[in-house]
Amino acid sequence: MVATRTWRPSHSVDGPFRARLDDIADLNQVFSDAFTERYRRDGMVGVRVPYLNPAVWRYAIEDADAGAMLWRDDRGHIAAFNMVHRSGTEGWMGPLAVRTEYQGTGLGKEIVTRGIEWLKQSRAAVIGLETMPRTMDNIGFYSRLGFTPGRLTLTTTLDATLDDRPATLLARRSTQEKEATLAECKALLERLAPGYDYTREIQLTDELSLGDTVILRGDDGALEGFALAHTVPLVEGRAREELRVLKLVLRHEEQFGEMARSLCDFARRSGTRRVALRVQGEYQTTYQRLVQMGARVRWTDLRMALTHHEEQRPKRALVLSNWEI
Repeated sequence: MVATRTWRPSHSVDGPFRARLDDIADLNQVFSDAFTERYRRDGMVGVRVPYLNPAVWRYAIEDADAGAMLWRDDRGHIAAFNMVHRSGTEGWMGPLAVRTEYQGTGLGKEIVTRGIEWLKQSRAAVIGLETMPRTMDNIGFYSRLGFTPGRLTLTTTLDATLDDRPATLLARRSTQEKEATLAECKALLERLAPGYDYTREIQLTDELSLGDTVILRGDDGALEGFALAHTVPLVEGRAREELRVLKLVLRHEEQFGEMARSLCDFARRSGTRRVALRVQGEYQTTYQRLVQMGARVRWTDLRMALTHHEEQRPKRALVLSNWEI
């Protein structure tokens, strides 16, 4: 358990600086301490938030690129960080945290404001984040910075099972086939959610061997959808247990059942026990279908968006975008 600190540091904080891969150990420490304290304040005493897998941190830093921001104290130690991501015109922040002794000093406002400014300068049409719905002061904090609460994102899990047809995976294609498929994925997403682009996330996942992208095609061979999923454990030192779906795109929401079966097959063949799908509350039909398929609800997050930078749900299509790493 982390003890509450009543004193406030007098030394200054500078930033933002661009996060590097050799910052991962320090980022993990700040992340674990800050979120452990957050749980303690919410009454969950005794919960210790574990370190994230360094491979996941590398993905977060490289995906955020110039948006991977951190602030340092006068001794050079990390005082706060904000991983700010942009997928085309879709922008979001996370994870972000302030070291426990700097909480309440205005540094939290600073890191979120800088993230908003960076996304606006990058011409992001959507600017959002997710937070724990039971944490009232977090919701109030983000609301004072211009964010408004939307619906819940529900984390659900399905047991891994083999399908009659093995899932079609991007990593098993030739280099030429990968490039052609990536172009198809970009074009499909552009039609369904103009301005969005998940190419960078797909390429990073492939390059870092974090998981794969499931490809769904129709009988005529046309691309009907894709799902980017990570098999690497989220927590440092843990066994591979979940296949985490980060992005899922379908031309028609009715095709979700077929994609879910392919994801469950991919999970089983990759040695993971279950598939974790985070469904935004706008997609009620998909959520109901998951429940009918036997999915279990594991967690909820509150999705918040900056005023005038909200998401627009595509008609009939399904675009699930995980605003967490």
